[in-house]
Amino acid sequence: PTPLVEVDEEFFDQLFRVNVKSCFLGAKHAVPVLRRQGRGGVILNTVSTAALAPRPGLAPYNSTKGALLTLSRTLALERAPENIRVNGICPVAGETAMLPEFLGDGDPDEARARFRATVPMGRLSTPSDVANAALFLASDEAEFLTGVMLEVDGGRCI
Repeated sequence: PTPLVEVDEEFFDQLFRVNVKSCFLGAKHAVPVLRRQGRGGVILNTVSTAALAPRPGLAPYNSTKGALLTLSRTLALERAPENIRVNGICPVAGETAMLPEFLGDGDPDEARARFRATVPMGRLSTPSDVANAALFLASDEAEFLTGVMLEVDGGRCI
């Protein structure tokens, strides 16, 4: 974790390219295809609990996820008349390659334990947790959901 005023501008720009611009470009190119098919469709973005409950020292990441949340909800409003649903998944930290950076310096086991203690269900997210949420949001069972930012967080953002 790094305080915002110490963040390198190139790093900040890179995070926005990866976390926001990529989703903008994906939607920009997917919407015309979905329109041509004439059946509506689903755009699903991986947002983050960082958009809902930001943590200090992660301002660039938190900011990108906040921007992606707003982009997703705006697109949901714009495309709803065409039955193109746009939703987001907001997972809590999980066992991924990003976790060590997120946890910061120090003993990784202690840091994991401290973070797990902030999650009412007492654990980090798993790939299956996120995949199951994605499958639901992309399914016909969620046909009347758009602009939803589904928290997959074991209750952390309550």
